[in-house]
Amino acid sequence: MTITTSPVRNPIVVALQSLLRSKDIIMALSLVVLVGMLLIPLPAFLVDLAVAMSIAISIGIVLLTMFIKQPMEFSIFPTVLLLVTLFRLGINVSVSRLILLSGDAGQIIETFGNLIVGGNYVVGVVIFLILMIIQFVVINSGAGRVAEVAARFTLDAMPGKQMAIDADLNAGLIDETQARQRRKAIESEADFYGAMDGASKFVKGDAMAAVIIMLVNIIGGFVIGVLQRGMPLVTALQTYVLLTIGAGLAIQVPSLLVSAAAGLIVTRSTSETSLGTEVSTQISNFNVLAVGAAVVALMMLVPGLPTLPFAFVSVGLGVGAFFVNKEQASAAAIEVASSMPISRPSEPETPEQMLEMVVVDPIELEIGYSLIPIIDEDSQDNLLSRIISIRRQLMSEIGLILPVVRIRDNLRLPPQSYRVKIRGQEVALNEIMLDRLLAIPGSDIDEPVQGMPTSEPAFGLPAIWISTTEQNQAELKGYTVVTPLSVLCTHLTEVIRNHASDLLSRQLVQEMLNQLRQKSPASVDGVVPEMLNLGEIQAVLRNLLRERVPIRDLIGILEVLANNAGMTRDPHILAEAVRQSMANTISSQYKDDANTLHVFTLAPQLESTLRSSLVSSEGSPGFQIDATLAQRILVKTGEQMEALAQLGHVPVLICPRELRLALRRLVEQSLPNLVLMAFSEVGQGLKVKAHGIVKLD
Repeated sequence: MTITTSPVRNPIVVALQSLLRSKDIIMALSLVVLVGMLLIPLPAFLVDLAVAMSIAISIGIVLLTMFIKQPMEFSIFPTVLLLVTLFRLGINVSVSRLILLSGDAGQIIETFGNLIVGGNYVVGVVIFLILMIIQFVVINSGAGRVAEVAARFTLDAMPGKQMAIDADLNAGLIDETQARQRRKAIESEADFYGAMDGASKFVKGDAMAAVIIMLVNIIGGFVIGVLQRGMPLVTALQTYVLLTIGAGLAIQVPSLLVSAAAGLIVTRSTSETSLGTEVSTQISNFNVLAVGAAVVALMMLVPGLPTLPFAFVSVGLGVGAFFVNKEQASAAAIEVASSMPISRPSEPETPEQMLEMVVVDPIELEIGYSLIPIIDEDSQDNLLSRIISIRRQLMSEIGLILPVVRIRDNLRLPPQSYRVKIRGQEVALNEIMLDRLLAIPGSDIDEPVQGMPTSEPAFGLPAIWISTTEQNQAELKGYTVVTPLSVLCTHLTEVIRNHASDLLSRQLVQEMLNQLRQKSPASVDGVVPEMLNLGEIQAVLRNLLRERVPIRDLIGILEVLANNAGMTRDPHILAEAVRQSMANTISSQYKDDANTLHVFTLAPQLESTLRSSLVSSEGSPGFQIDATLAQRILVKTGEQMEALAQLGHVPVLICPRELRLALRRLVEQSLPNLVLMAFSEVGQGLKVKAHGIVKLD
């Protein structure tokens, strides 16, 4: 028998390998190296390596800031800026030590001192000072100011952005997870710009330190060369000044690049493309290039000016204008092609084709040709994906499975209009502007923003169409700013809620019962069709949806129907019985954060009058009152609704159970937004606060 043993690994080697795999350990070792550069003398070879790494790192940072699409993709830039600054300071100390001790600072620095400035230390000093002026006065000053303003405006805009997220969440356009992610992104953005405001001071301090270090090295080198080494004055000046200037240029060129990167990242806004693509897109203007080529060509005729340089520039601008014109023509052709109708059914001709028109779509959305881009499937946020979210939201809220929404373009509509049809009948018509945003004012608006006045279609709130450049300003002033697509989807969702009962077909009810039978057969068998037929169950569910009572708990609804179907088969009476079992569900829809239900009630005299006039009409209760009394009741009820709505509450009228259904029939045509609840429908533990009384005197 052969026994094989694995080789014994050195525990020290294992420990080192595990340490090297840890990114945090690598960062810690890097900081140790930085500290070592400040304290331990380094040979010229390692100084050359450090200078080369500094140049490479600075170039990489600049390229990264150009290729990112938004500043938050490089959110660690302030930390990187501090680390790179410490690295350059370490190089400065190491180079200064080499210059003063041995009069040699490596080959890279010597090349910068001799080749770049031609061995003339006066020229070197001038070039170094020019670089310092550019970095300190121009780039650092501008980048620091931009970072300060960006940090201030980002912090000021946070409340408005938070309100926009809450509005989207309340409208059902996003879920809680998405809202949490967007809030986290806002906090990260504020932290980033705040850190950039402070990090810009590192760059400014680095430039000042470079000037001081250069002066110290020149004076120290001159003293060491003359007094300690006995060098002639000119030789000492030539040697140490050239080395100092070479070191300054080799170290400050990367510093200048990193400063430029800081300016680039704080001046960039969120975009879908990289910086190069964005710049080339925005400056590609045919008129500008063509006129510029002509003007430069005319400058060749000025006596004394060289012809060849202007000729090269003029030809370059002309070639650029030619290609821009060609590209714009291609884009226009694509836009014309994309504006063609999506799909338009041909006019029916044969009887078979006409029979297909008998089937009417449950819900249709017709759009003008200018709104076709909102259904572009290549777009990350489009109408089709929003409808999927609406379907999920309605299912979770009221238990309605939204049928297929048929989207069609209609050339007869105005270009920016859309129309919603329920079973072939128009129920909503509105216009949106794709190139603008809708700003909805809050309750404490002091200074309005400029724009096109309109109204929010879903709830009729006053609003303004503003340009995209005014979004931040509007949010700072307390407006809630939403996109045109969000306006359309919110309106569509509200229309569906109001017509949910019309969308509940028998086929849909049958499919719901079939699905329920697979999971809970006892809840369905014996009820359908033995006690109630499919049409009667559909009528009960429609009555519930008409008053926005959720039908998601279909098992509980069927159990209540089974218990009451032996006494009556009237869908209205059965729906009232279901409501009694769903008291907590109904009342919780209208309570506030303090677990309080804000309502108004009927005066005792009016309640007594209505009781005495209560009659049964076709098995369902109603009031036998004259038209004048009915009109007075509607007017007084409307006044209480308005008063409660001004307090910021949903208008809820609470009344005795036996009057609720008859009162619902009385007010549903004139006051469709009134919520009518019975006293028995108030959930347990819920506080009720009455704000008014409907009385006729």
